[in-house]
Order: sequence, then structure tokens, then C-alpha cells
Amino acid sequence: MKFVDEATIDVAAGSGGAGCMSFRREKFIPFGGPNGGDGGRGGSVYAVADRNLNTLIDFRYARRHEARHGEHGRGSDQYGAASEDIVLRMPVGTIVKDFETGEVIAELLVPDERVLLAKGGDGGFGNLHFKSSTNRAPRQKTPGWPGEQKKLKLELRVLADVGLLGMPNAGKSTLITAISNARPKIADYPFTTLHPNLGVVRAGPERSFVVADIPGLIEGASEGAGLGHQFLRHLQRTRLLLHVVDLAPFDDAVDPVAQAKAIVKELRKYDEALYQKPRWLVLNKLDMVPEEEREARVKDFVKRLRWKGPVFQISALAHTGLDPMVQAIYEHVAAAKVVLPPEVDPRFDTPVGVADA
Repeated sequence: MKFVDEATIDVAAGSGGAGCMSFRREKFIPFGGPNGGDGGRGGSVYAVADRNLNTLIDFRYARRHEARHGEHGRGSDQYGAASEDIVLRMPVGTIVKDFETGEVIAELLVPDERVLLAKGGDGGFGNLHFKSSTNRAPRQKTPGWPGEQKKLKLELRVLADVGLLGMPNAGKSTLITAISNARPKIADYPFTTLHPNLGVVRAGPERSFVVADIPGLIEGASEGAGLGHQFLRHLQRTRLLLHVVDLAPFDDAVDPVAQAKAIVKELRKYDEALYQKPRWLVLNKLDMVPEEEREARVKDFVKRLRWKGPVFQISALAHTGLDPMVQAIYEHVAAAKVVLPPEVDPRFDTPVGVADA
């Protein structure tokens, strides 16, 4: 299935039915009185968070969603029937914005969360509604109220605890494959990853976290170069970023330190809040560095980068150094979950639609 994380839709709730003006007319019953019923309510449009969806592709091709109008009132005290509501199922993590103003209408962060997008119009009043002791034969009625119509922008931000950050071919897809049951495409050319991939990492019994892999970043990404800038929004809900660095590039002219600095620079240009998130350094592909050179190369890299945070030395392909890193990540994520109360961070632990270990 094609991954789509943005869509624009039009929603229109149904208008209420008009009230009826009618009088009871039967033989031998003079002055039967008013019996015009009220109109029915128009259908509303709701959004529901569905844990089984992970893309907005359904809304890329079906852009107009209209609820039916309510039925008109009728004589003989008959009220018009209300119309059924429309329910639009969206992935968990979807943000609904007003297209014109950019105002956030709703964020679907909890499975089965239900949000009203467009309210259906109420039905009009029939003349039965206006009957009183001083108005025995009312001839008033009201039309139904119109339903709301809105143009909305849908934006999906995946719910993950940890995000992988790095240049193309840094080994992010290999890493998520090694620590979870996610199976993204892996190849020896840049931009193999074309859309975010999610995987659940098991750190032990009842100990897990969700990791997200996005397409690699390159210099100039904040201005639109490459693919990664399109998916950086998916890292904005993470609690921790893993900066994956290829410590053994094929081209000797490539400087891993310069690449790492470029990634950090692009991250800050894109979003200061994303730049301020906790970020750990993961030095990958150490199996391709001669054993006698590894320690010196790691020290040189950390010194030139002026890195002060945690550093993990791994080989995703050879599955070395992964377990200490996974355990440390889980402890950090678990501590962050304790700090944030549910009303501040109402995310759930394991979104469905991601690969499970």
C-alpha cells in the first residue's frame, strides 16, 4: 500500500428537514388543531481513530464526504427522520486542521477516539410546536438549519517513542530490522527508504517501545532537498532521537563528522523543538572497521564532533552492541512515560499497523 501522510478533504453535514404546517381534518371533528411535525436532524460527520490504519491513502482519492439531509416533517403529528452520521476512519496520530486558517481542529491520539468534524443542522419546527392556549391555530413553521461545511487538511504524524535520524545508507533500515520485526527495503543505493517504517522493539517481558525509521536526510533538506524533509514531522512526537552515523563510508573522501554536523544543522533549521529533543549517537558499521582501529576512530569522531551525550558502538548487520543500546533506550523511554501525565502525553504504547517483534 502506498504511504500517504497528507490529504485535503471537504466535509458537509446534512441540513435539517423543514417543519410542516398542517391541521387535523376529519369528519365530525371541527377545529382539529395543528398537527404538523418537526423536521429531522441532518447527519453529522465524525472522525474516528482506527488503530488498524497507517496511511491516509483513502482520502487521497475520496475527497468529498457529504451526510444526508434530515427528512421534512409531515402532517398527522409525524416528525421527519434524522439522517445517519458519516464516520471517517483515520490512522491514530492524524491531525485535522482547517484548510483556510490552519487552526488545529483535532488530534487523534487514542484508538477509537471520536471527534465531531461537521455538525448536522437541527430540524425545523412544525406548527404543532407553536400551539399554545392563546394561539390555537398557529400557522408558523421554520425551515431546517443548514449543516456545517468545511475544507480540512489531514496530516499524519506516526506515534513512535524513538526516531532514527541519519544520512542515506547510514544503516537505519538495517538497524530497525535487527532490533524489531519490521522489514523495510534494504539496498546499496541512497534513498532506499521512501516512507516511514515502524517497528516494535521487545526489550524483555512486558518491556517494549516503538521505533520509527524515516528516509535519510541530506544537506539542504530543510529547503526541500532529498526526501527526508517530507517526513521529519513523524519524529516530532518521539521521546528520543537516535543519530545513526556510518563510521565506515565506502568513499574515503566522505567525512562522517561533516555529515553528522550537516544533519544536526538541518534538524535545527526545520524545527527548534525537534532539535532540542534528547539525541543519542549511534556509530554503525563498526564491523567494517579493522578491530585495531575501532577505538581510535571512535575517539577521533567523538572529539571532532564535540559530542557530550551517550554514544553506542554497534554493527546492525552483525548484530553486535545492540542489546545494551536497546536496554538503555527502554529505560529512557519508560522514565519519560512516567514523567508525562496522560493528559499531556495521551499516546498509547503499541500502535497497531506497525511490525511486532
